[in-house]
Amino acid sequence: MSTDSLLLTSQDPRGVVTLTLNRAQAFNALSEAMLDALQVELDRLATDERVRVVIIAAAGKAFCAGHDLKEMRAEPSPAYYERLFAQCGRMMMSIQQLPVPVIAQVQGIATAAGCQLVAMCDLAVAAREARFAVSGVNLGLFCSTPSVALSRNLPRKAAFEMLVTGKFISADEALDKGLLNRVVEADVLATEVEALAVSIVAKPRVAIAMGKALFYRQLETGIENAYRDASQTMACNMMDEAALEGVQAFIDKRSPDWAGSGKH
Repeated sequence: MSTDSLLLTSQDPRGVVTLTLNRAQAFNALSEAMLDALQVELDRLATDERVRVVIIAAAGKAFCAGHDLKEMRAEPSPAYYERLFAQCGRMMMSIQQLPVPVIAQVQGIATAAGCQLVAMCDLAVAAREARFAVSGVNLGLFCSTPSVALSRNLPRKAAFEMLVTGKFISADEALDKGLLNRVVEADVLATEVEALAVSIVAKPRVAIAMGKALFYRQLETGIENAYRDASQTMACNMMDEAALEGVQAFIDKRSPDWAGSGKH
């Protein structure tokens, strides 16, 4: 399936789906059409239990240059901007709320809301040539919405420095600061992301889904409530067929048969 703004490559038999931003000529800027297309696909994937991992990639030299500034400038009104940023925020939260891991495959620059997109993905792998910035401040616009995601990935001072200077950081710097999981040469980027996806697909979907939901939930609460929630989640997880099979397999000194348990 494809639209003018978003290309969905065919889902492979393992349940790995790749969403490719396909506005190379516009540096994959997040136009309203792009945001709509992403929202439609994320909503659809959220209800498809065959899906195990989602990869967000991009065509061309840039990963994503943020919002479409020409489109934004064409309708300068508070109501329009509030609607646009709310639309973008909903799409970003849909990534976090998806029951399967989402991996950003970053081949080029990711700026402003594009950097936010990388930060909102659960995992991120970048080519060594990729660069990152929240550069709205250079235009007189503090990247407030990207700051929400950035500050939940990077240490506060590192995030704030990026936000107030608008300077680019390299992929290696982004790795050191916690925005990325790994940095690889460009020619093996897709292979590295695929290997990461395969390692996730090998685990029970139900455990990943429960764990992802808990992971983000507990980050936004106090530590006592976090432990209480985590304990309840683990208890529910432990009663699932996949976990029961995994524990029994460990006791039996064999590999778990999650396919046989019906929960793989």
